[in-house]
Amino acid sequence: MTDGQTWGERLREAVARRGRLCVGIDPHPELLRSWDLPVSAEGLETFAEICVEAFVGEVALIKPQVAFFEAYGSEGYAVLERTISVLREAGTLVVADAKRGDIGSTMAAYAQTWLGRDTPLAADALTVSPYLGFGSLEPAVSLAAQNGRGLFVLARTSNPEGSGVQEARSTAGVSVAQSVVDESAAVNAGEPDIAGLVVGATRGHGLDLSKFSGPILAPGLGAQGATVADLAEIFHDSRELLLPNTSRGVLKAGPDVGSLRDAALKVRDEIEVGLA
Repeated sequence: MTDGQTWGERLREAVARRGRLCVGIDPHPELLRSWDLPVSAEGLETFAEICVEAFVGEVALIKPQVAFFEAYGSEGYAVLERTISVLREAGTLVVADAKRGDIGSTMAAYAQTWLGRDTPLAADALTVSPYLGFGSLEPAVSLAAQNGRGLFVLARTSNPEGSGVQEARSTAGVSVAQSVVDESAAVNAGEPDIAGLVVGATRGHGLDLSKFSGPILAPGLGAQGATVADLAEIFHDSRELLLPNTSRGVLKAGPDVGSLRDAALKVRDEIEVGLA
């Protein structure tokens, strides 16, 4: 565990102090250009530094989108390492949005990379894909529990292309997405809050969340079209650890640090009022 606390304890403490908003650091090339930054590792580092300065101490969770860092190879990963380290040292929870999913020793290696105690990319939580079978996530589940970290398991994502797989039903009539919810709830029965869910906020999810009490990361707020009112409607019975996520909706306010911070605080406060 981290400092003797479980992931659930640290998450609840952070949400109580700084609200439930999760802001993404998504240095898309178009955003780099709009911030008058070069589309390079140098521009990437400046982008990340501005985000860190704007968000630390103001929001509970920061979610770097790993893909936009690894596009620059070893230099990009070096920026990501520094960004994660600075955020965590400042007491901000970091969700590595890497969507890892594999089997056996490969999944164990991914888990060690992102959830290990002293690894360069160690984050507080990791997004994972269960679509090689939920049981394939066991190495990540075990290491997260051991080290006081969390997982966010893709269940019902915000992209329309996911529907064909996620809404497919077994012979028993249970959708694939619902089975992810149910198996995550089973994990949390033994290790509370370890298995969070990713459930998009852009449409009704059609899931029974009544037996799930862990955290829910809800992407889609802002640029993807979801509103705080949508959150209140879609997640009306599962708000305790609902963590709305926005990236471009806030990042478009950059590169001025003050404007970026104000944009995050505005969304954070709207969420707190709307989900009260």
